[in-house]
Amino acid sequence: MSTTDDGESNPSRNELEQEGSSGPLLPSPTTQSCEESGLVKKRGEYKKRSKAWDHFHVKHVNGVRHAICKYCEKDIAADPKSHGTTPLNTHVAKCPLNPKNKHTGQATLCLGETETLEGEVKGALISWKFDAEAIRKSIADMVIVDELPFKHVEGRGFQYMMRTACPSFKIPSRWTISRDCYQLYLDEKIKLKHLLKNNSGRICLTTDSWTSIQRINYMCLTAHFIDNDWKLNKKILNFCPIASHKGTEVGKAIEKCLLEWGVDDILTVTVDNASSNDVAVSYLRGKLQNWGKAVLRGKWTHVRYVAHIVNLIVNDGIKKLGDSVDCIRAAVRYVRQSPSRLKKFKECVEIEKTECKRLLCLDVSTGWNSTYLMLDTAQRFERAFERFEEQDPYMLQELENLPTKSDWTKARFLVIFLENFYQLTVKVSGSKYVISNNFFTDISHIHGILIEMTASDNEELSSMARSMKEKYDKYWGKIEKMNMLIFISSMLDPRTKLEYLEFVVCQMYGESDGTTIAGLAKDAMFELFNEYKMLNTPASNSVSHASSLSSESQRSKTTFYGHGDASKTITDRYKLEFKKRKMELGGRDAKSELEKYLNEDCEEDDERFDILLWWKANSLRFPILSKVARDVLAVPISTVASESAFSTGSRVLDTFRSSLTPRIVQSLICAQDWFRSSKTELNVEENLEELEAFESELLKTGTESTIIDAKL
Repeated sequence: MSTTDDGESNPSRNELEQEGSSGPLLPSPTTQSCEESGLVKKRGEYKKRSKAWDHFHVKHVNGVRHAICKYCEKDIAADPKSHGTTPLNTHVAKCPLNPKNKHTGQATLCLGETETLEGEVKGALISWKFDAEAIRKSIADMVIVDELPFKHVEGRGFQYMMRTACPSFKIPSRWTISRDCYQLYLDEKIKLKHLLKNNSGRICLTTDSWTSIQRINYMCLTAHFIDNDWKLNKKILNFCPIASHKGTEVGKAIEKCLLEWGVDDILTVTVDNASSNDVAVSYLRGKLQNWGKAVLRGKWTHVRYVAHIVNLIVNDGIKKLGDSVDCIRAAVRYVRQSPSRLKKFKECVEIEKTECKRLLCLDVSTGWNSTYLMLDTAQRFERAFERFEEQDPYMLQELENLPTKSDWTKARFLVIFLENFYQLTVKVSGSKYVISNNFFTDISHIHGILIEMTASDNEELSSMARSMKEKYDKYWGKIEKMNMLIFISSMLDPRTKLEYLEFVVCQMYGESDGTTIAGLAKDAMFELFNEYKMLNTPASNSVSHASSLSSESQRSKTTFYGHGDASKTITDRYKLEFKKRKMELGGRDAKSELEKYLNEDCEEDDERFDILLWWKANSLRFPILSKVARDVLAVPISTVASESAFSTGSRVLDTFRSSLTPRIVQSLICAQDWFRSSKTELNVEENLEELEAFESELLKTGTESTIIDAKL
């Protein structure tokens, strides 16, 4: 055995002969045979003595040696006679992707993607530089928005991806990411506080409660407001635990949240019809009056959840056709219970040539909207169900009653009838567009449908409509039971104003009662306008001052005429009462702005009409009325914005992450809502129709087998 200068050993000739004796005979050890066997260096080939070769791959092109960088794959000529290793060492020291290099912070131009204001992603030339803090922040954003567990950053797949994409980034632990997520929440909370503080409009609230798998009662409080740029905003303020669902506890929790955020200009609170919520709103109304922030003493603060009322109305009607609905529900459940049954049912659909791409879906018996979707899909497969009954002998044995022709006919009428209520529920559940201005139009439409169905020749449908009409009248039948903001928001729509309101209420309640209701709505509109007129005049400071001094002790001090401060208070009070009386008596100056708006022609009813853009453009013409419109049009008539947070909460607090503290839960849910507020909502459920279409496409093209054969 011989040794080279580098300390490496080379086998001797005797060793080669001994090695060859135990296996196939080796050719004579000539220079050519040794080179072919790889035991002797080729002429002109040198050993890689420089450490620079640790960072390069060797490649021969037309007999010339090239070095390929392992990090950036740059090709460098590396002929030992012409170039040497100096260019290699120079590149290693400057390679931007070398993890051992220190980044200077200089930006690099690269082709990336940018997001437009409409949410569209486009390719663009952007500047990029390595920023470890920015990467950590983006990881925290990913964990929050995509509802990932903190341990996701310690997963093998994520770490492998990060080492491949950015080897120089040090991946943080789950504890570091949890702190980053909470800090991100605190930073965004400061921004939101600044937005609420500088916002000159009033805030409308929605709230609802929920119980987690930990048996902890949570309350979600959401703020709705139109900012100074006339953009509608929806922000979750709190997702916090409460002691119980009692009204007083809910009211105190809302009060504590408002004090924490420094928010007191509240116009409305939208809740469902639970009696505890009535107590909560009454408690909060008293606090707003004490703070001197209640508009018209808070008499329109309470807004009832419209979709909940619709649920009560429709559920009463569905009970009349319960037997037919139960038969169809049982048939759908029977088909869906087994993959073999579902496959056989699909064959029946193909034989009957039913042109419907939907899938049979099960409903939740307590949710009429899911029942509507179930019936709407099932009635399209009536012929397929009939053929399936003939081919499956066990269906009749397992089910007590199979759907008959009469059941399918009733279901078809019910679907047509419920479609109007379903569309109304979908419309009022939105939180990214103004809905209060169309609410009166929607309930008048429902009223007309109920009247027509009551006069139907079908006795069952007529009976169902009468039952629903009784429930409708309980909530919307009398003007005394309705929040007047419903009518005011309709008058603030430049396409309808007062004339359309008067016409519709006369159609609904008759000429006499309709005229009376329209007059009450008009009076309410002027009353609210006069309130805003006083609050937005130079004397408004004295108004708020007089409101804040409403305690009995302060009132008693004003009776002592000899006291200087008391005399000043009485003078201010006289001025205030005089101004208020002038407005109530119909002062021309006070009402001119509102009268001018109502007397102008209505705008054309166009689907592209943007009501907020119209008021923004006309805010200089109607400075006071535009403030009224800005607050009233922000009123939500649904608590879906708060309820949607519970679906996020159930995913954040699943069985495997039930140990998260309430503070961390609040930070994750609130921050997620703030980040998604201007983007499309995340759909966490897969589309079954798309998945089946994708699977069938794979089977047709043989993509799976083609890929496997190619790899083999």
